[in-house]
Amino acid sequence: MSAHVESSPELLTLHAVRLKGMADDTEVAARFELDTTLVHELLLDFQAFGWITRVEFVGTVGWTLTESGRSENERQLTHELAATDSNSSIRHAYLTFLPCNDRLLRACTDWQLRPTDADPLAVNEHTDEEWDQRVLSTLAALSKELRTICGELGCRLVRFRGYDDRFAAALALVEGGELSWVARPRVDSCHTVWMELHEDLLASLGLER
Repeated sequence: MSAHVESSPELLTLHAVRLKGMADDTEVAARFELDTTLVHELLLDFQAFGWITRVEFVGTVGWTLTESGRSENERQLTHELAATDSNSSIRHAYLTFLPCNDRLLRACTDWQLRPTDADPLAVNEHTDEEWDQRVLSTLAALSKELRTICGELGCRLVRFRGYDDRFAAALALVEGGELSWVARPRVDSCHTVWMELHEDLLASLGLER
């Protein structure tokens, strides 16, 4: 197998809808830096095939996968892994990722909550510098481990590249004082990027969360 396999625009467009959960044309195109005109045409085709549908949620409109679209996405991913002999490499990276995932979830919880004797679910007001620094140290360590994981993944399939850079960029914002970038939804926060990679790995290997 040749290294650095480029996925087709058709696969990347449908896969981007899955990874984003709900996204408009611009967001879908931006996920893998695809041509916006091509993505728009593909999305209309996918809608006609019954693979995606347009939905509205709290004033936001975007595309989301249908059940048949999810099945088609998984079929494409399975075919890609088989055609590129990448299954064992992606599975190895996933097994490396799993213990890191537990630490990430714990860190995000600790960033949002700071238990007290009176309230075990007390909101973290970020007044305990030692508590927050411990979380940030964990995220920094995970960022380094993510570089290794993404390096292994990206050597096989190009579509796995960039997660480590996006995570590091979010962490840099947090360290610069923009605290919401640990777990802020609908932006490339540490949590959003990590969960997207988790979904990417599960989808690629045909596993359930």
